[in-house]
Amino acid sequence: MQGDAEKGFSFDLDALRAAYARFLAPAGGAAPRILLTGHSHQAWPDVARDALAACFDDAARFVDDKWDAAVLPKLSAVGELILERMGFDRGDAIAFGQNTHELAYRLITSLPRRERQRIVTTQGEFHSLRRQLARLAEEGVEVAWVNVEPRDGLADRLLEALTPGTSMLAVSAVLFESALVLPRLDEIVARAVEIGAVPLVDAYHAFNVVPIAWGGAAPHVFATAGGYKYAAMGEGICWLRVPRGCALRPVFTGWFADFGALAGSGGGVAYAPGGARFAGATFDPSALYRAAAVLAHWDHFGLTVPRLRAISLRQTGRILGHLDAAGRGGDVLSPREPERRGGFVAVRASQAGDVVQRLRARGVLVDARRDVLRIGPAPFLTDAEIEQGVAAVVEELGR
Repeated sequence: MQGDAEKGFSFDLDALRAAYARFLAPAGGAAPRILLTGHSHQAWPDVARDALAACFDDAARFVDDKWDAAVLPKLSAVGELILERMGFDRGDAIAFGQNTHELAYRLITSLPRRERQRIVTTQGEFHSLRRQLARLAEEGVEVAWVNVEPRDGLADRLLEALTPGTSMLAVSAVLFESALVLPRLDEIVARAVEIGAVPLVDAYHAFNVVPIAWGGAAPHVFATAGGYKYAAMGEGICWLRVPRGCALRPVFTGWFADFGALAGSGGGVAYAPGGARFAGATFDPSALYRAAAVLAHWDHFGLTVPRLRAISLRQTGRILGHLDAAGRGGDVLSPREPERRGGFVAVRASQAGDVVQRLRARGVLVDARRDVLRIGPAPFLTDAEIEQGVAAVVEELGR
């Protein structure tokens, strides 16, 4: 048994590990690995594999009727569970997409037309958003890039940048390079709403590991996340929580945004109510099946977001302790304070990509972003695996 005494919660670690048999003991006789990639490609539980077969079986059974008979009801049920895990009401509007980029861009194309659009963001956003905003800047959109360092003044700098005339705020709840939890998020979003800017929060590195205090800004926020990281659902399933009563009309739009009009006579561009207005077009439903199975997996083990947060903080705390003991504490970029730290530990490393490859040859999987090594635990890991994995990291950093 392993658990968190402060939360009065324990779980059967052996039973949880047994649910990940295929990732922890790969087919073909491959040696066991230590998966410290919980912040990127977290292992899928075996039920995700069964879900793929169920997707095929439903297609074989219903053929083209699968959408109404199986897929769309599953979409609705999965959406409710995701909203709850994000800290929103289960009845809120939600739109699905293959990745957060298509959803964020769809929202950008719905911004009210102004003489010159202005978007406030940070220099610590993920590649797809950063690249898209940089390209829009080439086309005349004003982009205010707020420095993330020094961290203590980040919230104040964002608040100062949110001036009247701003079209959108686009920020991450947890920064993907350092695991910094953005401070005063509710205050920042509230300021965006006050000046009439659309607030978009990238909650990918928070979903299923860091509960977000949305505060009074919750009714107004657009929040996007996906299944590839802490959710353990895999790629191909992302979503956008949409405020109630939203009447925005994306220019980048597909026929699923008005699915019910398929049999109609047409004429004009209409949008379905709720989150559907941000939908695209025909999608591969297999990711949705994986999502439904994995959400049931978390519920089966009683792993709510607060409980997953407690496990994560305990594990990242152990990683920090091992790095400190090995004399590598000075290279840590992630916050030390638990309330400010996301689900992984970032370590400065020269030639970080080479370190990743050497560790992979030793059966320890981590990843890197530029000169930053990211160490991400997952709830199925043992303390011994974390200790062994960090020891290997320390050795390779010293080479």
